[in-house]
Amino acid sequence: MQYEIKGKVTPVVEVKLNSGETMYTQSGGMAWQSEGIEMSTNTNGGLMKGLGRMLAGESLFMANYTAKKDGAMIAFNATMPGSVIAIDCSKCSYIAQKRAFLAAEKSVDVKVAFTKKAGAGLFGGEGFVLQEIKGNGMAFLEIDGDAIEYDLAPGEVMKVDTGNVAAFESTVKYDIETISGLKNIFLGGEGLFLTKLTGPGKIYLQTMSVPELAGLISSFIPNKN
Repeated sequence: MQYEIKGKVTPVVEVKLNSGETMYTQSGGMAWQSEGIEMSTNTNGGLMKGLGRMLAGESLFMANYTAKKDGAMIAFNATMPGSVIAIDCSKCSYIAQKRAFLAAEKSVDVKVAFTKKAGAGLFGGEGFVLQEIKGNGMAFLEIDGDAIEYDLAPGEVMKVDTGNVAAFESTVKYDIETISGLKNIFLGGEGLFLTKLTGPGKIYLQTMSVPELAGLISSFIPNKN
């Protein structure tokens, strides 16, 4: 399998497959393809697994695309302006925000993941439900806005505004921290909490949050009442 990420505003990942290789994506994730690709649709692991993916913002059914000849090409597109990143799950599993999964090799598994602490779940920006992506192969994630990558050393901490955490390796500890000072809380514009990520491991941050973007756009829509 070979891939190339193309585009800047709403990017796609083009994947070239050898005969017999399979990629899968959620319903509607395919943008275009060459001849020599066969499609099949199923729950990828059964009904309960599909329902779990729905909790994490993905579709119940997954579309599987299998190459019937060497060099067959298929492209998967992001659904929002932003970035597409490639992660190698054979090196480490990843935890990602809801709706982050774009496509993966057949040997990669995507399932629902729950935050381990109530505080992180309630106030960490993504609720209790996240996505766990693991297996032996490549996966592709879509990131809101630009994707910024950091490699945290053991014990190194990054404090992030809620909603700006896109994905991180499973070795990274995920928690929340209260902003100190009443003036900072009420006048600083950052809310009550920050997400605290502690290394070791790689993290991906995003420069845009879809809920924040939606709130900004809605402020410009005239209220007919």
